[in-house]
Amino acid sequence: MTELIMDGSSSPQPPPQALLERLKDYGQEDAFALWDELSPEERLLLVKDIEVISLAWISSGSCSGLCFLGNQTSLDLPRIDRIIRCSIRSHGLPTAAIEPVPESSVSTVERRTLEDRERWWKMGLKAISDGKLAVLLLSGGQGTRLGSSDPKGCFNIGLPSGKSLFQLQAERILCVQRLAAEAINDGSARSVQIHWYIMTSPFTDEATRRFFESHKYFGLDADQVTFFQQGTLPCVSKDGRFIMEAPYRVAEAPDGNGGVYAALKSSKLLEDMSMRGIKYVDCYGVDNALVRVADPTFLGYFIDKGVAAAAKVVRKAYPQEKVGVFVRRGKGGPLTVVEYSELDPSLASAINQETGRLRFCWSNVCLHMFTVDFLNQVANGLEKDSIYHLAEKKIPSVHGHTIGYKLEQFIFDAFPYAPSTALFEVLREEEFAPVKNANGSTFDTPDSAKLLLLRLHARWVVAAGGFLTHSVPLYATGVEVSPLCSYAGENLEPICRGRTFHAPCEITF
Repeated sequence: MTELIMDGSSSPQPPPQALLERLKDYGQEDAFALWDELSPEERLLLVKDIEVISLAWISSGSCSGLCFLGNQTSLDLPRIDRIIRCSIRSHGLPTAAIEPVPESSVSTVERRTLEDRERWWKMGLKAISDGKLAVLLLSGGQGTRLGSSDPKGCFNIGLPSGKSLFQLQAERILCVQRLAAEAINDGSARSVQIHWYIMTSPFTDEATRRFFESHKYFGLDADQVTFFQQGTLPCVSKDGRFIMEAPYRVAEAPDGNGGVYAALKSSKLLEDMSMRGIKYVDCYGVDNALVRVADPTFLGYFIDKGVAAAAKVVRKAYPQEKVGVFVRRGKGGPLTVVEYSELDPSLASAINQETGRLRFCWSNVCLHMFTVDFLNQVANGLEKDSIYHLAEKKIPSVHGHTIGYKLEQFIFDAFPYAPSTALFEVLREEEFAPVKNANGSTFDTPDSAKLLLLRLHARWVVAAGGFLTHSVPLYATGVEVSPLCSYAGENLEPICRGRTFHAPCEITF
């Protein structure tokens, strides 16, 4: 780090000249505006903060674009400047016209046969037993909107078991591992292990690691879980200047869930996947209480289609629902996602006269499958992409909360790079229970997610020959089936047939 010379005199020392000149080159010299008011310790903090942002320059150009320091990803100053200028300049500009997703690109529930489902399930379990699947969790967010400063995955939505989102997901992985091992049926007693890559952020990393350690990795082997951090980017004013969170610190924010591609590359985890023989990656967001982690059916469908990327989709509930939708960008162009705020209201409510559905009906719910080869391609492509999404937010600053931009890439930014993409429809009530807002909000709360899970599992139990009693109306309660018992409602007859359960309760072995 650049040394600050303290000569013992009372006259204030100026900022390091080379660093100041570097900031001037990119119009960011205001980062040192309050230098004279800082203590010697605060000046050291500010210089260190600026040097991390200017990492590639300090490294004498040894990093190209994205750099990796310890466990922190950092971008060099010229690239940050290019991102800021290009993103602000393109903000609000018209984009290519959109077309509905062709019906041939979607496997709908109504067209899916029992034979298809069984074949895909077996194909998926075979690939899992061969060690070809990894699971990638996007877990960089805190539960701030839920009233918690902990990572979202630590959140307990109020199930009878009291399990956190992390535990539910870990136990689903354990269940799939067992199912895949049973499906081998070759006389060997070899075990199956699915590697779990978990992307945190600087704000959630330490707490996430502690949570897993304190819960003994929920029954998984510690060495099958790899944590890595997404990067951060400076928050900027509307004219592109760094916002100072404190006189000695630039305000920064995570670079969006699309930062996963760069983070996988910089932390050499794509190489790690290849060395492990992994071919496919199941990628999802942490805040879905019903997520089918490592879904064998989805994996089998993905392999069967031979595509580079795929996504699970649910039908949009109503025209104004605040979800992004898959579209085709331009005539014959690639599939991508348009955010609800960018979709013209007349297009949002347009009806396909042949199907009776909304023309733009396939909602993106952050459930994706990629080949490792494609992830390598995307990491290289997005690194060169200088246009990020601008999220207008109130940002804490030395002048109080100020309106500015957070710069983000999204997970779906990868889809335009895919040579082939397929969409796989799932039922909302079976696989999508988002946990985004505190109880008392009108939608996507812990209570709403809990009820979706309890109702689904109650249907499983009844289908398996079980009976329910309840002291409140059944629509307001249900039962919880441990993921260690059943992944998607299978194998419950020995546990449930002829038995009566009082809702709400947890059903275990």
